[in-house]
Amino acid sequence: MNTIAPTPEPPYYAVIFTSLRTSDDQGYADMAARMVTLAAQQQGFLGVESVREGLGITVSYWDSLAAIRAWKRQSEHLQAQRLGRRSWYADFKVRIARVERDYGL
Repeated sequence: MNTIAPTPEPPYYAVIFTSLRTSDDQGYADMAARMVTLAAQQQGFLGVESVREGLGITVSYWDSLAAIRAWKRQSEHLQAQRLGRRSWYADFKVRIARVERDYGL
């Protein structure tokens, strides 16, 4: 992803997923792409930004905590979470924050 997510005027929410990968790459890229496509179809999704160079950081933006809870419980996302824990991630952390202010060029 080479763009900055267009977000509305705050407040809105950010889900920050920070991860360290294992050496198992089988199926990861396809699943990651599928999760972005699927998240974009969810009610309340506002955008996503992701970078990886050793440490991976993906930030998804949502209009409400309810939308975040619904995404966490989405069936394909649950499957990806299980695969991630079992195969792709050596460690990860999820943080949820309310965005109070944003600005840029």
